[in-house]
Amino acid sequence: MNIALIGGTGFVGSALLEELLQRGHQVTALARNPAKYASRTGLKVVTADVLDAGQVAHAVEGHDAVVSAYNPGWAEPQLHDVFLQGSRAITEGVKRSGVKRLLMVGGAGSLFVAPGLQLVDTPEFPAEWKQGALAAREALNLIRQESTLDWSFVSPAVMLAPGARTGQFRVGGDEVLMDGGQPAGISVADLAVAIVNEIETPRHLKKRFTVAY
Repeated sequence: MNIALIGGTGFVGSALLEELLQRGHQVTALARNPAKYASRTGLKVVTADVLDAGQVAHAVEGHDAVVSAYNPGWAEPQLHDVFLQGSRAITEGVKRSGVKRLLMVGGAGSLFVAPGLQLVDTPEFPAEWKQGALAAREALNLIRQESTLDWSFVSPAVMLAPGARTGQFRVGGDEVLMDGGQPAGISVADLAVAIVNEIETPRHLKKRFTVAY
């Protein structure tokens, strides 16, 4: 498939790029600074500012799907607002391009830990992650109103870390997947496997899903 990838130099995005290329997909990476990418077989890098819907539309036109692992960076002082600005521009740009399939990577904060209670609203949620988690939750709420795109939204396990690619994990819906009394984890490599699986064989159209061991 021809896949447009947003955020391909980040923690999740770089694992996604590796998984997509290993499976033989052709990847077009959108970047404000293309020099961040090394030359790879199967990879094309195009200059685009994902805060600009017009630039997104031009860059992704003609692709089979768009995968967005967009995150402006945890050091961004206006993280909440910039995250939402980017999410809106990406969604609008994909719509303008005529591409129907969009998969967005969000955080675990919007997963439910109890009826009516999302992780980000618990007292224990780390303050340093909160603005990004609130923005990702709002991005999920916004895309759930989207009727023209075949969208999916993935929330990783609460404990997301470097680690081996096993290809073995559980898939859930809107609730935190647990490991006994603790939230379960997953390696970023296996999160990438789950995302590319969903692109190749859609099972969560117009739905959010999560994955964990």
